[in-house]
Amino acid sequence: MGRLDGNITVITGGAGAIGTATAKLFLDEGATVVLVDLDETALKSAAADLGGERVSHVVADVTDDDQVRNYVATTVERHGRIDTLFSNAGTEGVVAPIVDYPMDVFDRVLAVNLRGVYSSIKHGLPVIQSGGGGSIIITSSIAGLHGFAGLSSYVASKHAVVGLMRSAVLEAADSGVRVNTIHPAPIENRMMRSIEEGAAPGAAGAAKKQFEGLIPAGRYGESNEVGRLALYLASDDSRYITGATISVDGGMSVG
Repeated sequence: MGRLDGNITVITGGAGAIGTATAKLFLDEGATVVLVDLDETALKSAAADLGGERVSHVVADVTDDDQVRNYVATTVERHGRIDTLFSNAGTEGVVAPIVDYPMDVFDRVLAVNLRGVYSSIKHGLPVIQSGGGGSIIITSSIAGLHGFAGLSSYVASKHAVVGLMRSAVLEAADSGVRVNTIHPAPIENRMMRSIEEGAAPGAAGAAKKQFEGLIPAGRYGESNEVGRLALYLASDDSRYITGATISVDGGMSVG
């Protein structure tokens, strides 16, 4: 018996490192997983690597409300319901001071990281409610709890989804839907390579050492360490947890 036997899960940002690591953990625990991402080639590759009949994919831009509605509807057409929605798609933007930050990049970061989550809840919540309840998990960040110079759009978006989560909790709790945010520290993935290079062009390795120095555990996290927290929040082990901001950060939020 798996912890998620029969669970129908949607994972946005499904072709990324955290998305695929989480999908593997969920599949191993008995879930059926629908991966959602913008890049069809990467999605097909991720689904093929995960393998099996319990994983499929839908191409969607999470900033487009119609495409969000479509991935929700497609999941229902395939599987009849949604039990877990892992709203995980995100983008980092660029590293620059507020006074120099490009407005088009700011708008794109907010569109992906905030509007994408908002739209997923707007269309996903009624489906989860109709099935008797479930779990919505939102990937925020350590940057959703603290400020970081040069990352204003990312920090703003990740703080904003915490407020969105809190409103959703109050609207959904009596229908059996739990909503929580998770807050990773730097994770060994593409996004951090981009941030490191943006923080110190040509000296990304030095930037990484500086970031690691801010983490009491002395290292970046791994994608599956974030996935294990998502697994807990999707399972009945967390059935009385809603409205929580849970860090998976090697102690970074203590500082």
